Amino acid sequence: MKKSKYLLALLIGVASLSSCSKGWLDINVDPNTPSSTVASVDSRLAWIQHYYLYAQGTAGARAGFVTQQLSFTSSTASNSMIAGWNPIAGMSTTPYQFFFVGAGANFSDLEAKAKAENAYHYIGAMKAIRAMGFMLMTDWYGEMPYTEALGTAITPKFDDGKTIFEGCLKEIDEAIAYLKMEQPATATALSAGDSWNGGDVSKWIKMCYGVKARWLNNLSKKSSLYKPDDILATLNNAPLSINESTIVNHVDVQGDNLGDILFADPVKTSIVYDNVGMNSNILVTKWYENLLTNFDNKNVEDPRADKLIPWAEYGIPKKMARSKGVDMQSDIRMKSGPIVASYNAKDVAITSNNRSVAPHSWYINSANTARWGDTVYVSFRSTSNAKAEKTPDIYKWDDGVVAASGTFYSRPDAPTHLLTSVEMNFIKAEVLFKKGDKAGAFAAYKTAIQGHIDLMNLKLATYGNVNQSKSPMAQSKIDEFINKGIGTAADITLPKIMTQKFIAMSFTQQNWNDMRRYDFSANVYPGWSVPYEYTVTAAAKTKIPDGKQFRRVRQVSHEINYNAQSLMASHPNALSDDIWSYPVWWDIAE
Repeated sequence: MKKSKYLLALLIGVASLSSCSKGWLDINVDPNTPSSTVASVDSRLAWIQHYYLYAQGTAGARAGFVTQQLSFTSSTASNSMIAGWNPIAGMSTTPYQFFFVGAGANFSDLEAKAKAENAYHYIGAMKAIRAMGFMLMTDWYGEMPYTEALGTAITPKFDDGKTIFEGCLKEIDEAIAYLKMEQPATATALSAGDSWNGGDVSKWIKMCYGVKARWLNNLSKKSSLYKPDDILATLNNAPLSINESTIVNHVDVQGDNLGDILFADPVKTSIVYDNVGMNSNILVTKWYENLLTNFDNKNVEDPRADKLIPWAEYGIPKKMARSKGVDMQSDIRMKSGPIVASYNAKDVAITSNNRSVAPHSWYINSANTARWGDTVYVSFRSTSNAKAEKTPDIYKWDDGVVAASGTFYSRPDAPTHLLTSVEMNFIKAEVLFKKGDKAGAFAAYKTAIQGHIDLMNLKLATYGNVNQSKSPMAQSKIDEFINKGIGTAADITLPKIMTQKFIAMSFTQQNWNDMRRYDFSANVYPGWSVPYEYTVTAAAKTKIPDGKQFRRVRQVSHEINYNAQSLMASHPNALSDDIWSYPVWWDIAE
């Protein structure tokens, strides 16, 4: 975790990156002589934002496998093992690397340089990201070096979750204080380096209050610390509208695969695309599909279903059809399924496993006839300009037939909804419901759902009417769902609030946080259950014993290999096979 050995590589990465569309990731220095004194506050902030965003985006994608938003074809790949609640070490590394190596290595130098020119807003932004990153680390690993992290200590001590949690709350308050200061005209304007809010300090302040409200609400198991009125008061200063939300807009441009020294992924594209949209093996689950197609058993389809579930073209003549969800409570993955589909793009029939495959038709290239129906599953795969693919951003077979439409969050130019009024309204709905204010809870719940639909439509409207997935939601379908599909103030329930929040928070770590807060309860998340394969896999139960749940991630190998004594002192079971099942601090009831 020493920062010095990473800085040279990071500066080389900064210096070598070609110009971003808005210049966020530019640096006008000699690339042959990078040093810690070269990078300006604006160029350094841009890279801190990128690396933090990748850390939290990767954590969110992997949380999608834990919570059963996502599934994976049957294999020994890390994401497939997560989906089966039989996690392996490969799950642990990326969020840690991107936060500590990419973002954290730059914190102190940015702060020193910003102080030298009284660029208070850069200090505030840095402190906000630092707090968000360390909170992500404690959400992910539980204990973590914090008070001695990112300094000179070779083997920094681990701090407990309470210390980290309270430290992050203190740092977010410090961030707010710095952001409220007036910078002198001689200081670098925040707009010169801010890729999230374009230098809008008021949005940064609201974002800080928003993450604070999120964290205070995550204390719901701590009876002495959970204070609903404090949460509501904090929400009053958080984003109250879409326009006040922090939404990161990504772009898909040719040549954008250079500059990131940790991975070769594009740096300007959506983090969900980088983690999910590049992959043909990631699929939607039946539970998630059911949330979108028959919420609360009212037989009114959510208009977001078409945009959040992938589509493909089938039949002759070709017709678009939506993917089916993988039933994680079935034995499908124990029977080698689903298998990624193949396609005969030729004008003549071909032979596959002793059967004839008609021209321009889908098939499963396997002798296992039980798997031949797996063509109904469509991946989240998208293509991109950044990877110089021929048909961005819709993945197509060689004859032009749509193999996967992409989805709202998985396209390369999809937005990242980093902190929005939508989430704030769901928190408000949860808090008010617990306080017994059903009318207030329903009003916030309805506003949140409508807000998420509106937020999605802002981006969807930029596409025109390409296909069922890549087009705005029709107002008639929106009205029907809002008026007939979400219930009323008289029948508002906690499960409705939390499952609708799950949809709006797709691909986020917070969904896993929420499920842990409610102990993965089917009473709060109706229809949810642990994966079937977990129940019949002995290896999975050594990591998550019967009666326990997927509560954290085992510590990354870097700490195991190079800081083992501090790690072992941090938790009695730090190196045990079943550490995955031990709750982090805020997840332990008091």
